[in-house]
Amino acid sequence: MTNPNPEKLSSLQALLSNLNAVEQLKLLAEQFKGKIAFSTSFGEEDQVITDLIFANHIPITVFTLDTGRFFPETYKVWSKTLQKYNKPIVPYFPVKEKVEEMLLKKGPFSFYNSLEDRKECCTIRKVAPLKRALADIECWVTGLRAGQSGARIDLNVFTWDNGYDLFKFNPVLNWSLNEVQGHINSNNIPKNSLHEQGFVSIGCQPCTRAIAATDDIRAGRWWWEDNSKKECGLHAK
Repeated sequence: MTNPNPEKLSSLQALLSNLNAVEQLKLLAEQFKGKIAFSTSFGEEDQVITDLIFANHIPITVFTLDTGRFFPETYKVWSKTLQKYNKPIVPYFPVKEKVEEMLLKKGPFSFYNSLEDRKECCTIRKVAPLKRALADIECWVTGLRAGQSGARIDLNVFTWDNGYDLFKFNPVLNWSLNEVQGHINSNNIPKNSLHEQGFVSIGCQPCTRAIAATDDIRAGRWWWEDNSKKECGLHAK
């Protein structure tokens, strides 16, 4: 749906442009009281935003999409994050009947078969739960960073998402990887140990692998596919 309130978008874009990330989050929390949420998958960028929200006691709901196929290391980061901040992270799971039907028909590794089968798995395990999580939300905070993918270079920090009919805020969009890692180290933020093993972008265990320093940053995700197709559908344009 086309943005029903372009004036609000323009006004908030102007206000946010003069603020740092914490100030931006506080402003949007005030603007969208009880209707703003942040989705984390416990990667480096997401851990930075979780810290900004929790450490500053900003009233923004933090949730995660537990696909059922996380790395054990990712669950450890989740647990350590709860221990550090003593704040809730709301889990959303796939609808079990949909997962059972897919596994019955195609087995546990159908996503390797074709792009269509991989997208089906992503839709069931991630996109559908996200829609439930965002059902009553007016502003969605994400950990998207322009350097993560060529498809994300032309994104805006604050924009309207036509796919989910809400405002979307990407607070670390223009941060460099060094800035992200510097914030994590300076604030003793829990970090996935896989990052030290060559895993740059970490998703579901069967669909993620370590990469070489010279590889594209998304080379470890769905490595059997063409680079131009490497999105799961959560942030499809």
